[in-house]
Amino acid sequence: MYKVITIGDALIDTHIHVDEVALECDLLHKNCKLCFDYGSKVPITDSFQCLGGNAPNVAIAIKKLGFPSAIICSIGNDSNGKIAIDKLKKFKIDTKYISKDKQNKTRYSVILNYKGERTILSYSQKKNYVWPKKMPKTDWIYYTSLSSGFEKIHSHLFKHLKENPEVKLALNPGSYMMKFAIKKLRESIKKTDLLIVNKEEAERILGITKSKSIKNLISKLILMGAKEVAITDGIRGAWIGDGKNTYHSKSFTAKAVSKTGAGDAFSAGLLAAKIHDKDNQTALSWGIANSCGVITEIGAQNGILNKAGIEKKIKENKNIKSIKI
Repeated sequence: MYKVITIGDALIDTHIHVDEVALECDLLHKNCKLCFDYGSKVPITDSFQCLGGNAPNVAIAIKKLGFPSAIICSIGNDSNGKIAIDKLKKFKIDTKYISKDKQNKTRYSVILNYKGERTILSYSQKKNYVWPKKMPKTDWIYYTSLSSGFEKIHSHLFKHLKENPEVKLALNPGSYMMKFAIKKLRESIKKTDLLIVNKEEAERILGITKSKSIKNLISKLILMGAKEVAITDGIRGAWIGDGKNTYHSKSFTAKAVSKTGAGDAFSAGLLAAKIHDKDNQTALSWGIANSCGVITEIGAQNGILNKAGIEKKIKENKNIKSIKI
């Protein structure tokens, strides 16, 4: 039996470290752009490839935190698909529920890393997803980013949850669902035990622009049906609420090398704390600690912390507490 099964695309990330580049920002330094001369040769300082994707990142982080995990996804019958399988096996993630799509390529992206921030060029196309013939037992399902064609998996998932009410659902919607299937997403929230989104995603789901109160966003998402809601907002930290109590924690001190995978690390830390029956204040600290570990390294898995690492990170930042708001 698994503690967590993740559902979402696996992809191969090519990281490129950009150095000689013009960064243009407005006067408030809020709207910034990377600018390259058209037709020119742009120097880079380094590059490498690694496994990426929300579902693989969370499955790996959960495994590192001591719980058995598996992933349901579809990969292409190509070299990137083989790399994805090999990497998951290296991290001891069960890959038996991964299907091969002979018609479509494995997802991939090019990530431009510049001074701690990243710009992602992402490739995706419609997938022929396959639901397992026999769904294994698990305590949690973590449902996240899928491509066009996700509807087959979506319908099987919610049928499975209806037939197995003891299984809990953590939902972290991907960009495709946010853009093209917002109605299905809102319906999914009604059956979600733990919704994890960033502030902009919360606003989009609710049809709100630039809300000043994250506590209010959480309350509205609870009214939509989610039992608990966690919202992140970069360096401002994270919030979690259940309709009765809402807690906030500032981010920990960390020198950001790359933010790729930070959100997935937060989700995994938060979810692992809940599996350990920690309260929401502690769960926030676990999520933030794990995300701070990831941003200090390049790649979405290199900085993932184990339980001892999370506890050490929290101890190092003992002056930062989760507070009730």
